[in-house]
Order: sequence, then structure tokens, then C-alpha cells
Amino acid sequence: MTTTPLPRIGAPATRALTQTGITSLEQAGDAGERALLALHGVGPKAIRILREALAELGLELKP
Repeated sequence: MTTTPLPRIGAPATRALTQTGITSLEQAGDAGERALLALHGVGPKAIRILREALAELGLELKP
């Protein structure tokens, strides 16, 4: 499986994701929007950026 680095989503969001073991775009997509939004530091802007980056790869952010 290919792993794509996380896009630039801001330091707090990146820190929140890496602290939970999410280090690739594919892992973020698999985690799902609800789980990501529950992390302190991840907000609507980070979700939008992740969604757009996933779409470029033909992937989706799980609900």
C-alpha cells in the first residue's frame, strides 16, 4: 500500500494526528471525519484540506 505524507494542515492538527499514530493521508482517510474532528487541534479547515488531498488520489474521507 502506498503511503502519502499528510498535507500542510497546520501544526496543531498535524500534532494531533501524529500523536494518535496517523502519519499518512491514507490513514487519515480511514480514521474518518468524526474521529478526526474529535481530536483537539483538528477543525473544519483541516478536514477540508484532508478531504481535498484525498480526492486528488481518488480516495474519500470516511464519515
